Amino acid sequence: MKIKYIFLGLLFFGILCIPKRMSAQDKSPADDLGNVSDDFQVHFFEALKQKGIENYELALKALDKAEIAANDNQENKAVVSFEKGKNLTALKRFEEAEKNYNLVLEWSPNKLDVLEALYDMYYDANNYTAAIPLVKKLILQDTDYREDLANLYHRTHQYNKALQLLDELDKEWGESTYRNALRTQIHRVTGNTEKAINNLEEKITKNPKDEQEYLNLIYLYSDQGNTTKAFDTAKKLIKQQPKSQLVHLALYKFYLDDGDLQEAIKSIQVIFSSNLIEHKSKNAVLEDFLLFTKNNAAISIEIDGLITDKLTQDNSQVFLLLGDYYLSESNKEKALYYYKNGIDLDPNHYELIKNTLLLQIEVEEYEDTIVLSNNGLEIFPAQPLLYLVNGVANNKLKKADQAIEILEMGLDYLFDDSKMECNFYQQLTISHTLKGDLKKVKMYQKKVNQLSISNQKNDD
Repeated sequence: MKIKYIFLGLLFFGILCIPKRMSAQDKSPADDLGNVSDDFQVHFFEALKQKGIENYELALKALDKAEIAANDNQENKAVVSFEKGKNLTALKRFEEAEKNYNLVLEWSPNKLDVLEALYDMYYDANNYTAAIPLVKKLILQDTDYREDLANLYHRTHQYNKALQLLDELDKEWGESTYRNALRTQIHRVTGNTEKAINNLEEKITKNPKDEQEYLNLIYLYSDQGNTTKAFDTAKKLIKQQPKSQLVHLALYKFYLDDGDLQEAIKSIQVIFSSNLIEHKSKNAVLEDFLLFTKNNAAISIEIDGLITDKLTQDNSQVFLLLGDYYLSESNKEKALYYYKNGIDLDPNHYELIKNTLLLQIEVEEYEDTIVLSNNGLEIFPAQPLLYLVNGVANNKLKKADQAIEILEMGLDYLFDDSKMECNFYQQLTISHTLKGDLKKVKMYQKKVNQLSISNQKNDD
């Protein structure tokens, strides 16, 4: 899966628009299946289902069964190994993932999707040295990977090779924002920052309307700690390009540091309304600004007025940030409002579901807690916390039988979490107290006491 870089060329005081790998749409793993037995299909498709809901351990167990059912069918064994590699990568068990990918490549050495998956795995594991020969192999099938190779040379400190390849690509393909930024970064790392600055200043003199060269220069000055020149460069850019949107990623921070809150907010409004700035950068600005407001409580800032449709469109993370912010400000009503809006946008966002449920318990919205946790369990059936909060809510509503059923189910998904296990037993104690079953109350209370002592020792 080829690395596609989204790079604004900027590091503005901790807000970095970093490379993002954008994978092409995978074809269905089932497309590679040959003639298969019913047994194989059952286990294989169970594995796909579990992987789809991020239950990677359960997916691996199903794949083990599928591998046995494949018998001597090498093609189907290869498909199983490929799927194992994906799940193991998701679990960050990189050595095992590599072994499985290589098993597939032994059967089909040039299979593109496997080579790309292995490349992704090496990248996730920060094993850039191992990725280099693999990318050279990928280049034979797609020359676009030459840009990836330049990046890998940079990451493995082979700077001369990286610069040489970048120059070759510029001659063949023309200049690009990403390659210019990478070249600048290499100059900085190798101590040639002044050379890079001079190079950019010459380019700006020749073409004073080139937005990206200004942005790269702002990046270098900021990285040097020369905020005065960085700020001046940003002002020159906005004078040359009054409609520039990207420059506001720098300007808002400069204005804040300069004490000009009004101009900073104007820049933030441009950022949040921009079609050019990706969600990740907008979210970073929002997170940074929310921290600023917390640290400057004396300044009255209307956060809600800054939130735009372009900021929230297909961007559930912004609702998590706002919910967390208002919760930290003890405004539970607004926190819950934003959490719920985030779930409406993205029902599969576990962090939003979790935070909403915990807050619903706190504000005693028990019926809503049961509905949301039931919905969450359809998506995340292996998350014990969802069972626990469901049990708590049922206990609060005096629905002991429902609480017992859900809590006993949740215990099956607990792994090495003695504190949560203790919470489960506490709730089961409450449930059986409601039912008047003193024998089970005594049994579960004993478990609570044992775990409490054990947890206390571990904390000490």
